[in-house]
Amino acid sequence: MRARTALIKANQQVLIRAIKLDNKPKEMLLASPKGTVPVLVLPNTDADQMVVLEESLEIMLWALRQDDPGNLLRCEDPQALPLMISFITEFERNFIPLFDAYSCAKRYHDDDLQECREACEEYVGSLEARLSKSPYLFSENESLVDIALLPFMRKFAKIDKQRFRQSPYPNLRKWLNDYLQSSLFSIVMQQHELWLENRKDCYLARKRAI
Repeated sequence: MRARTALIKANQQVLIRAIKLDNKPKEMLLASPKGTVPVLVLPNTDADQMVVLEESLEIMLWALRQDDPGNLLRCEDPQALPLMISFITEFERNFIPLFDAYSCAKRYHDDDLQECREACEEYVGSLEARLSKSPYLFSENESLVDIALLPFMRKFAKIDKQRFRQSPYPNLRKWLNDYLQSSLFSIVMQQHELWLENRKDCYLARKRAI
């Protein structure tokens, strides 16, 4: 989701190959033996070899370095990007294991559900605090941090929708809803034909000035 978001915001036209992870094409595994998504394959004209990006944050950074009309990388401030990357990676390292535990506890009705949720909410609450001071997570304007953390907050809100609607996170709810109700989100979440069924070329939609 966030890789697509960055590619669209950066006006990058890429061929997209929709797959099912239980039926991975051999072409995908040749390019990226780890067999996870997303994978972005780039031509390397200098070495006549392909360059493969296997992490969503890598793809986001590559895309926005090609074109960043929204200034999500804060190019005017040399200290901003390292700070944003550090914030994102630290949040992922801490939040993802807690979220996975919460998701499993909810699915299997575990006794430690509340404990797992509260562990997540320590980090969710920190985002609410940030959004109480500015409309976006890093500053007054949208940045890499916002689109990088968006999928995690979308997943968290979906675990218990009613609780999230009643939770003390009004700024986070507004921030999330603004994204979910945007035309950008509709483009990002657009379904594509499975590539293995017809091997048809299909491009990720682009929309300028988002």
